[in-house]
Amino acid sequence: MSDGTEKLVGIVLVSHSPAVAESVATLAKALSGGGTTAPIAAAGGTADGGFGTSSELVSAAAAAVDRGAGVAVLMDLGSAVLTVKALLAEGDELPPNTRAVDAPFVEGAVAAMVTASTGADLAAVEAAAREAYSYRKE
Repeated sequence: MSDGTEKLVGIVLVSHSPAVAESVATLAKALSGGGTTAPIAAAGGTADGGFGTSSELVSAAAAAVDRGAGVAVLMDLGSAVLTVKALLAEGDELPPNTRAVDAPFVEGAVAAMVTASTGADLAAVEAAAREAYSYRKE
């Protein structure tokens, strides 16, 4: 929760792969520009470092990035999505004002991080991440 630091939306990246989650978090942070960056955490793989999804890692990552402005959770696929939805349905496993964000994993993470680092609210961070679906590469 808020510890007296600037209230920025936190970002959690949930992937089946610890390396993918960490790499995307590193990329998003690097591309968010200089100055203050929003808190970001990777929740990849299982507790023992294997491939899969861990509700405990997701909960811990969300708690670590919570600064009182909300937490945006981006997931890669399958059980990552189901795990986050189950945690949200339980109601007490994630910080208040935590949202699952339907967005492309890499582009959405970068857009969310850049937007959150400007001090934008959770709705704006979610919108920026979702908008990444429209990015064209042609």
